[in-house]
Amino acid sequence: MIYELRNYTAQPGRLRDLLARFENHTNRIWARHGIRQAGFWTTIVGPTEGLSYLLAWESFAEREQKWNALQADPELIEAFAESEKNGPLVFNVENLLLQPTSFSAVT
Repeated sequence: MIYELRNYTAQPGRLRDLLARFENHTNRIWARHGIRQAGFWTTIVGPTEGLSYLLAWESFAEREQKWNALQADPELIEAFAESEKNGPLVFNVENLLLQPTSFSAVT
C-alpha cells in the first residue's frame, strides 16, 4: 500500500470554494473511479490557508491507471471549470507519494 499526500495552498479567500468543490463534486467522482481517500484536513496553524488530503493506493500502477482516467473525466473537467470561473482556487500543490514503515500504524 502507498499513500499520496497532497497539500493545496488556496488562493487568498478561495479556500471555501476549494472545499466546496471537493465536497460537492470531487469525492463523488473519485468514488466512481475507485479512488480511496484516507482523510482531509484544513490548515489551522501555518502561513497559508490550505487543504491537505491522503489517498490510498494498492500500487503505483493502480494510481497511474485511475488518476489518468480521472483527469480525462468530463464531469471533473466541468466541475473544475465551473469552480474556477472567477479565477483559480489553488496557488500551489505539493504532492508526495509515501510508503508506510514497518512500524507504522497503517500498512
